[in-house]
Amino acid sequence: MLSSLKNAAMAGNSFVETFYSKECEGVAKVLKEKGFLDDVKVFKPKGKSHKGLRLDLAKEDGLIKLTEVKRMSKPGRRLYVRSTDITPVSGGHGLVVVSTSRGIMSGQEAKTKKLGGEIICKVK
Repeated sequence: MLSSLKNAAMAGNSFVETFYSKECEGVAKVLKEKGFLDDVKVFKPKGKSHKGLRLDLAKEDGLIKLTEVKRMSKPGRRLYVRSTDITPVSGGHGLVVVSTSRGIMSGQEAKTKKLGGEIICKVK
């Protein structure tokens, strides 16, 4: 999903349709709360048994706000941090998405709730 978002932003597309998972939906909702996405919709195509996600990219002055997405924790190397080790991205203009014991949330929210967890991605 993150690669699809990055590619769509670089190509100038206004939306992306990708596969559905609870984790992808959680990350997308955090990105929507922080203003990187305009809308997140879950849909099921006719005649198909699987769901999909439609993500509408947010624009500011005609330019897409999302410029860089980097996957931090990977299946081969998981990256876990304490709440005190969560740092701001791009001087506070970016976003860190963290998977905690209380769900997926932004790094700033996890830090205020004093929750550590797995860093999923960084967004600028």
